[in-house]
Amino acid sequence: MGELALDGGLRDTRGCIAATMAATSAGHRIALPPTAARHSLIVPEARIVSAPDLLTLCAVLRGRTEYEVEDPCPVTPAEEHVDMATVVGQTTARRALEIAAAGGHNLLFTGPPGTGKSLLASCLPGILPPPDHREQLLVHALHDLQGETAPRARRSFRAPHHSASAAALIGGGSVPKPGEVSLAHGGVLFLDELPEFSRHTLDMLREPLETGEVALARARCSLRYPARFQLIAAMNPCPCGFAGDPSRPCRCSPTQRLRYANRVSGPLLDRIDIRVDVHREAPADLLTTCQSETSAEVRRRVTRAVHRQLARQGVSNAQLRGNRLLNECGLEENERRLLQRAAERLELSARGVQRCLRVARTVADLSHKDLVDSGALGEALSYRALTES
Repeated sequence: MGELALDGGLRDTRGCIAATMAATSAGHRIALPPTAARHSLIVPEARIVSAPDLLTLCAVLRGRTEYEVEDPCPVTPAEEHVDMATVVGQTTARRALEIAAAGGHNLLFTGPPGTGKSLLASCLPGILPPPDHREQLLVHALHDLQGETAPRARRSFRAPHHSASAAALIGGGSVPKPGEVSLAHGGVLFLDELPEFSRHTLDMLREPLETGEVALARARCSLRYPARFQLIAAMNPCPCGFAGDPSRPCRCSPTQRLRYANRVSGPLLDRIDIRVDVHREAPADLLTTCQSETSAEVRRRVTRAVHRQLARQGVSNAQLRGNRLLNECGLEENERRLLQRAAERLELSARGVQRCLRVARTVADLSHKDLVDSGALGEALSYRALTES
């Protein structure tokens, strides 16, 4: 697999890692250009033949010469994530971020400009446990199909601009390539200024958020790309950004606020497990020297909670469904009545009730509890509705 130059040289092309995975699974060898061969050595038990040009490849295949594949490409140092110690205050938002990381939940931050929403979102990859080799291999294959190099030994963090098209976000093209949701597989997709995205583009996220994959159909082919990511979004409460801010008055009319809020559809909001209002910290607090918890400290708690989930049910809490979710929560009669009353008062959909239960299960896991009690359920319910401005 490669491109043939006019001088007979073999050049790299996209998709070599995925092709190597397929060839290895089928028990075949694969011939690749030298650089692609070095990148594809990350595939376990791969049998790779490499040559710089067509004549050398023919000689290698006929056994007349040998061309050794060089050592794998060196691992470049991963870019350091933003540490949670840099976040001043924002206790509720930090807690919500930890719960989202521990259970794989989607999260929405709402608040005025400059309150730290983007900073908080950029801290999330740093508190997630590192991916295992199989996850990392799949991420490498997806990035290779897009012509990019995947991050090594860390979760992906994708933050497309709000002008991104549906094809860029979901995937597409005449020869369908993976989009941002697939490049964020196993990691984080951050959508800043959420209402500024096209509503049509945002609504296309609904299927991958539920199924963990993207189906792309074209006249010549139909493809499915994995897309199990954590959605982290941030938005202002209104067009001017200062609704509910005690320090600056809002200049927007009720109609403008309603129109702004309606840019994000109800079905998409219903798929977001945790919603948090991020308020402005007092200037005196910002100038006070204090030591916040570091990402390493939070990551240890998150990792313990993740291992607890995998040992109990084999998947993250965000992937639990139906009776299995109810069984793992183990609600007593008091908790059932509490959830029923809250669901009626908040007018939660069936999906909303299930998402509350998943978040409550994660809160219990962080507290090392086998059953979901009223405290965990109450905290989960508090994250389901945005504070009215």
